[in-house]
Amino acid sequence: MAEAQTEHEQRAKVREMIKDVQTAVLVTHGDGDKLRGRPMVAAGLDGDGKTLWFFSKNATEKTEEIGANDRVLLSYADPSKQSYVSVSGKARVLRDVAKQKELWSAPMKAWFPGGPEDPSIALIAVEMTGAEYWDSPSSTLVHAFGYVKATVTGKSPKGGENERVSFKS
Repeated sequence: MAEAQTEHEQRAKVREMIKDVQTAVLVTHGDGDKLRGRPMVAAGLDGDGKTLWFFSKNATEKTEEIGANDRVLLSYADPSKQSYVSVSGKARVLRDVAKQKELWSAPMKAWFPGGPEDPSIALIAVEMTGAEYWDSPSSTLVHAFGYVKATVTGKSPKGGENERVSFKS
């Protein structure tokens, strides 16, 4: 049986699982009860370990949706590692040139050719309030063993680790 993790360890695991995933799907509340998702590249994680940052144009449907309802979901997937994370949080849209410069990286130039001081840029800050992750063994041997076990015993193999994590203090 796996040893129970502390809340601090669970939070650290969530951060570790998402740090190398290039693209997350940001889900916002659209018109009425519609949910809208779009791919976003994370620009950074604050030192507080709870705030994720994304670059955006400052007048878009997503920024308007966040202005109307700040509750969002971020979905991360790394199929090669069989790890998946959903992060719920509260988003806000802001313009902070100093923070934009701090988070800026060369690849951003493709989307924002005016650089980090471009007046059309906004930042989206997502303060994580909770997360859920699924972390499964990813080796071919482990999957083959699970298949054989299921065939022989008629029982599904353990699917790996699944935890719900609170980021509320």
